[in-house]
Amino acid sequence: MPAQRWRLDGQRALVTGASAGIGLAICRELLGLGAQVLMVARDPEALEAARAELEDAFPGPEDPVLALPADVTDEEQRAEILDWAADLGGLHILVNNAGGNLTRPALDYSDDQWRGIFELNLFSAFELCRGAHPLLARHAASSIVNIGSVSALTHVRSGAPYGMSKAALHQLTRNLAVEWAEDGIRVNCVAPWYIRTRRTSVKLSNPDYLDEVLVRTPLGRVGEPEEVAAAVAFLCLPAASYITGACLPVDGGFTQYGF
Repeated sequence: MPAQRWRLDGQRALVTGASAGIGLAICRELLGLGAQVLMVARDPEALEAARAELEDAFPGPEDPVLALPADVTDEEQRAEILDWAADLGGLHILVNNAGGNLTRPALDYSDDQWRGIFELNLFSAFELCRGAHPLLARHAASSIVNIGSVSALTHVRSGAPYGMSKAALHQLTRNLAVEWAEDGIRVNCVAPWYIRTRRTSVKLSNPDYLDEVLVRTPLGRVGEPEEVAAAVAFLCLPAASYITGACLPVDGGFTQYGF
């Protein structure tokens, strides 16, 4: 049926960084399409509040949304996440959304600071992809979506380690898409520009800086988490079954200009 191409009924999705912002919006979008969602984030209280909010919005007889507090940069906790997913029956979708940044000049980072950005934005995603591979490969058609950034494509004043880590995440997406196509696993990424979240609120509260952002954004506005979530969900759908190795900008046209 054509309608089934636009649904995720019977699929189980794991989303990291799921308690707020883009991650929470992704969970909401996937639930709305019929998927069961496994939420992961570091803050137990924020995660439970987000899970309860989604459970109220999407009630169901078979636990449509579950949550596990965990730090994806910790090897043992990553193993717990994957064991949890395996015990629930495996995965159809993995969304690597957890990430963070510390913006400063390149010469001002300590080794721990810039390495920590790589651990969170890149290495944890690589290890979760590898660990989830046997769970995803059980099914005829599975999907990984990595949350990259326009900072991987051009300079955006975000700090060198952030841009480096996201550029590597984009390349990881391309490599795994080729390697794992024979396993029935599609691998794509999205690259957001400024999205209205708690993390971006401080910078965007500066009127002069906001004006600079908007001048370089053809659509003339800041994006919303739901707009990133819609792109992620599309890449997970059966309707996107011939798309792999792609990086989809969600940027209001920003990457046509640069910053």
